[in-house]
Amino acid sequence: MNTKFYGTGVALVTPFQEDLSVDFPALERLLEHTISGGVDYLVVMGTTGESATVTKAERKEILNFVRDYNAGRLPIVYGIGGNNTASLLDTIEETDFKDVDAILSVSPYYNKPTQRGIMAHYETVANASPVPVILYNVPGRTASNLTAASTLVLAQHKNIIGVKEASGDMSQGIEIARDKPADFLFLAGDDMLTVPMTTFGAKGVISVIANALPQLFTRMVNEALTGNYTQAIPYLFQLSRINDLMYEEGNPVGVKSALKSLGICEDRVRLPLVSASDSLTARIKQTLASMQLPEFA
Repeated sequence: MNTKFYGTGVALVTPFQEDLSVDFPALERLLEHTISGGVDYLVVMGTTGESATVTKAERKEILNFVRDYNAGRLPIVYGIGGNNTASLLDTIEETDFKDVDAILSVSPYYNKPTQRGIMAHYETVANASPVPVILYNVPGRTASNLTAASTLVLAQHKNIIGVKEASGDMSQGIEIARDKPADFLFLAGDDMLTVPMTTFGAKGVISVIANALPQLFTRMVNEALTGNYTQAIPYLFQLSRINDLMYEEGNPVGVKSALKSLGICEDRVRLPLVSASDSLTARIKQTLASMQLPEFA
């Protein structure tokens, strides 16, 4: 059973300096903030890390930095996904997987492959990967859905250990949870659906908002995973006050604005994303201040 990925995985953002180079001192602050806040594992170079606009050289630097700072404390999941299967194989071959426990691989986007194409893509990646693969289904971003039926076929592959299910379709999630192999990891991919998804088998989440609010978010997840919903739901309601603001102008625009308010990193993003508008920044700051968070005590 893949219990090392139970609980809260944080999809780390990539902080940038004024010249848009990687801000490693800010990344160190973010790692300290999230690790001390109680997250269970680190997800490096997921889509929240702006992997689409980070160079190959930067990816390696970021992974090395996180690996060195983490020093074996928490499991590391590394994002290797895309819509060019051959390119992913090259990336896998070039990657140093020391201290990397799994890869998170987003379903191919833009191409809109058939289910057969998506499955063949994932099987090819899983066959090449020296570490286990976690599927990532997010049709709102990829323009195609990895169906429950396809997920369940892929769950039989010896090197595919789980799925981050972010379709938002609870019926699809229930079907996966109902029919999956016992040791196949079922994770929420939407922060606000984590609590309800634990009721039918989710073992945790890979989270965006845990970058900014790790203490509050991990408390919610831990209570839900122990079946203590009377404690988890108040945390969920509190987080729901800010969650929509995180995505109003794109991800990770909102969460970087929140991190700036917390003094962790600047809110800079790379084009075609732009930093949060003055209006959104003010609302995020106001909402954070009104939440009476542990960080504000």
